[in-house]
Amino acid sequence: MLENMAGLKRTHYCGEIEESLLGQEVIIMGWVQYRRDHGGLVFIDLRDRTGLIQTVFNPEEDEITHQKSHGVRAEYVLALRGTVRRRPSEMVNPNLSTGGIEVFIYELRVLNTAQTPPFVVDDHSEVNENVRLKYRYLDLRRSVVFKKFKLRHQAAKLTRDYFAERGFLEVETPVLTKSTPEGARDYLVPSRVNLGSFFALPQSPQLFKQLLMVAGVDRYCQIVKCFRDEDLRADRQPEFTQVDLEISFADQNEIIEILEGYIGALFQGVLGINLPRSFPSLTYRESMLRFGNDRPDLRYGLEIVELSKILAGSEAKIFVEALAKGGCIRGICAPGAASFSRKQLDDLVGFAIAVGAKGLAWIKITTEGWQGPLVKFLSETEKFDLIRILQAGAGDVLFFGADSPAVVASVLGQIRVRLAQELGLIKESDFRLTWVTDFPMFEYDSEARRYTAVHHPFTAPRDEDLEFLETDPGRVLAKAYDLVLNGSEIGGGSIRIHRPDIQSAVFKTLGLGEVEAREKFGFLLEALAYGAPPHGGCALGFDRLVMFLAKASSLRDVIAFPKTQKAACPLTEAPGPVSSGQLLELGLGLNIKGKT
Repeated sequence: MLENMAGLKRTHYCGEIEESLLGQEVIIMGWVQYRRDHGGLVFIDLRDRTGLIQTVFNPEEDEITHQKSHGVRAEYVLALRGTVRRRPSEMVNPNLSTGGIEVFIYELRVLNTAQTPPFVVDDHSEVNENVRLKYRYLDLRRSVVFKKFKLRHQAAKLTRDYFAERGFLEVETPVLTKSTPEGARDYLVPSRVNLGSFFALPQSPQLFKQLLMVAGVDRYCQIVKCFRDEDLRADRQPEFTQVDLEISFADQNEIIEILEGYIGALFQGVLGINLPRSFPSLTYRESMLRFGNDRPDLRYGLEIVELSKILAGSEAKIFVEALAKGGCIRGICAPGAASFSRKQLDDLVGFAIAVGAKGLAWIKITTEGWQGPLVKFLSETEKFDLIRILQAGAGDVLFFGADSPAVVASVLGQIRVRLAQELGLIKESDFRLTWVTDFPMFEYDSEARRYTAVHHPFTAPRDEDLEFLETDPGRVLAKAYDLVLNGSEIGGGSIRIHRPDIQSAVFKTLGLGEVEAREKFGFLLEALAYGAPPHGGCALGFDRLVMFLAKASSLRDVIAFPKTQKAACPLTEAPGPVSSGQLLELGLGLNIKGKT
């Protein structure tokens, strides 16, 4: 028979019971972790969000309560009243914060029963992720999972405190807004009141925070939900959380300084780690040349080196053909990789082909000499130059990419990461941050036959490049900056366009005519015409930051109710069908695979 809490009020959480309470009465409430019957004494480990406490039922001291404990099972919800005692020395558990004490129980109330759970709710059981997400409310009871959300709360509080102390105002921006092209597909919401029209869920508060700067808010910050309808992977979710900020009358250096202070405060406050006061900076071009991408992992070397000049006279066919087509030759020295088996080298070649290369040339340097299919094509001078430039020696393997600059960068950038993993060069406890700056403003879409914005169309071009907006857009660099942590982009921002003439010129470069620009962004252009201050900002991926702080392997681990890689929720079975009546109210019909 179930009971209620009448007359009982919890005095302590389970994990807060300590030796200072010895001999005192406590009232605790929570879930049954384990029940153990020792043929007389019954032990129940009670769990709440703070931890476990062992409780004991002794028939010689309280026969009625002891008898009642026999009906208790795992995950039952209990209220217990008892006295704190010291455990016998042979029963002390040094791995538990409450392992030296226990509570002798003389009142037990069963507040609710529980079915047998689909998995054992503890920190040790291996559980399939789909099952965990289906029963997420049970998964969250496990301390190994719950502590990530306690950490997330701590990070959110620190975030608000940090920016509030620096004069930022938290202003909420709309969730139902206008569909505007920002890079990814929008989630659309049909309007019942305005049939045939749609809201969009915001990919970011970008336009609204710029309007807040026009409004004179001056310093804005928000921990905000954003939505993007894009293909998912471990570090993406259809709905995600950003730390979003914007500042008026600030240049790039001031914004970077504020963000470096925030990241430093976050790591110190949550993990007790002191990061450098400022982070190194790379230009986009330098990052692509040295690391093959714009989100370099600086925890290890394996830098990509330009070799086109010293191998320009090589007779190797792959080098000759690449250079003849205007391509390049670059290489990586992998220290100690001479121990790789032929299968490992062949697997690397296969991986390179899978990510876009025609192949991957390699040379193994041993104490017995140089080995590999390319060796016969190299002169002694070329070998000497390779040793010097790549800083190679016996025991190393040289890997070569020869193709267009874009292909070489992409392939060797991924080979670099693969080599670091196989050579054990990645220190998981290291946190290496860097800024990447001076991004191209535009990139050319050969299929659409027009330029697109690398970041978004509201990013300001460098002042010295304004003259090239119409004549040579590919030459224009942006006042944009990304923050990279251990090879992952955790944030990005820019100085924004605050002049309507420049914004209109950028829209024109992107192929937006005046009529279309007014239709999609008329409210922004109008606002800029009313005295917009110079301003800039940044958006940091809060989920991703917490993922790093919690040392989690996926964003799903730090989001309470995440979606799967198919953008579905196993718990609620969303998305799901809606009734024909709901569709009719919205003036909508379905046409899936040709069926209406």
